[in-house]
Amino acid sequence: MKKLEAGARKLGLHLTSRQLEQFEIYYQELASWNKRINLTAITSYEEVQLKHFLDSLSVTLALRQPQITTELRLIDIGTGAGMPGLPLKILHPGIKLVLLDSIAKKAAFLHHLKDRLELDDVEIVVGRAEEIGQAVQYREGFELVVSRAVAHLATLVELTLPFCTIGGSFIALKKGNIEEEVTAASRAISLLGGKLREVKKVSLEEFTDQRQLVIIDKVSPTPKLYPRRPGIPTKRPLG
Repeated sequence: MKKLEAGARKLGLHLTSRQLEQFEIYYQELASWNKRINLTAITSYEEVQLKHFLDSLSVTLALRQPQITTELRLIDIGTGAGMPGLPLKILHPGIKLVLLDSIAKKAAFLHHLKDRLELDDVEIVVGRAEEIGQAVQYREGFELVVSRAVAHLATLVELTLPFCTIGGSFIALKKGNIEEEVTAASRAISLLGGKLREVKKVSLEEFTDQRQLVIIDKVSPTPKLYPRRPGIPTKRPLG
């Protein structure tokens, strides 16, 4: 995990030997399970360290220091193979993490991985964000909501902001030129109770593409109408 360790250091993060061991286990399990179910197209040892693990840890650039406490509730929407949620949990083992994905096979991998990594306070939920976002036990229950490579921003804010408590934040991990995408999502952000704080560039030489963090603060309640029923946020974005 030398590439990950060096990249993390540039983020101001010093990974312990135990954390590096957990990332090594994560990679081995990901590579093994990926032969049976489609978890990722990125499988090489070096690329997983950078394009998955380091990319996930870049979320820390968007966090205000007081945000990371043992009481922090974090949900990863459309988590897939567990990113960025699980790398953040490895980094800060005290946080309370929920991983949400609609595909049961991926959830089976996450259950196995959670046990292999010996992580506590990790809940794995199978379901659509449109439906889980209306459930009382999850709605507006998280100080931090994250999502990576899931949908266009106007759609994504409808799937994520309902989970975010007032005073909390949603962070979207994005790539490429997203100026138009952010502009198109401005109405949706406002309607759902959010306020754009910043689009922060991730400036690391390990990334040859343009990676950015879209940081949205939750400033008012999300109207009960949202999220709309499954499929509608994608077909008819609020932009």
